[in-house]
Amino acid sequence: MTFFKKLEKRVRARQTYLCVGLDPVWGKIPEHLPHSQEGLLEFLLQIVNETKDHVAVFKPNFAYFEALGPSGMEVLQELIQKIPPEIPVIGDAKRGDVGHSSRMYAKAVFETFGCDAVTVTPYLGHDALEPFLDNPDRGVFVLCLTSNSGANDFQLPDLHLKVAKKVREWNIYGNAGLVVGATRPENIAAIREISGRMPYLIPGIGTQGGDLRNTLFYADDGSKIPYLISTSRSILYASSKEDFAQQAGTTARKLQDQINLCRSSL
Repeated sequence: MTFFKKLEKRVRARQTYLCVGLDPVWGKIPEHLPHSQEGLLEFLLQIVNETKDHVAVFKPNFAYFEALGPSGMEVLQELIQKIPPEIPVIGDAKRGDVGHSSRMYAKAVFETFGCDAVTVTPYLGHDALEPFLDNPDRGVFVLCLTSNSGANDFQLPDLHLKVAKKVREWNIYGNAGLVVGATRPENIAAIREISGRMPYLIPGIGTQGGDLRNTLFYADDGSKIPYLISTSRSILYASSKEDFAQQAGTTARKLQDQINLCRSSL
């Protein structure tokens, strides 16, 4: 089953467009958990267990695990293996290098770690993304317009539009999507006009302050899966106490309901 078919099945079953990022930081993990490989895995698996009924996908960010060294990568691999198989996993790795290196990156994310999809950067051009896109059963989300302040340095005023145009041309297997930040909803309509029907992975709602209703309005394309709304910190660290997992689940449910309410009102 391809990533987008798996995602469509999940969205239909749970009526959710929520993507929960798994970005563990030791200083924010509740103090009652052991500061160890086992404690980190326990924290993440409890988050997964309490939020799984409300999510379309989970998105572990490779950088947070890489920073912990070999033990962190072991946690990442075990975490992915223990996420319920019906829930797709996006490896937030933001890869993109010369072709022969990208082939190894694609092999690592898709085969070694078993992710259903990946995030990539387009700066090196088509040959850097081809090894990812040449896996028709896997999803590839290309950074287009990000939610950080530094996006102004290169992505605006028009590079994001060129990226959208190119990714539409490269999307011959129908397995590509775009990363589009919610902090710039005024740009999303222009991206949508160029990209056509293509799923967007949208960060920036929650801690970064993106406007949910405007984002959904401009990102909609009339398809079954026009977007995934991605949030991490507001769910992962909803509580620093022993009820952290329950509070994460409550926050995820509220955001799922908020997304569906906004969708119904548009």
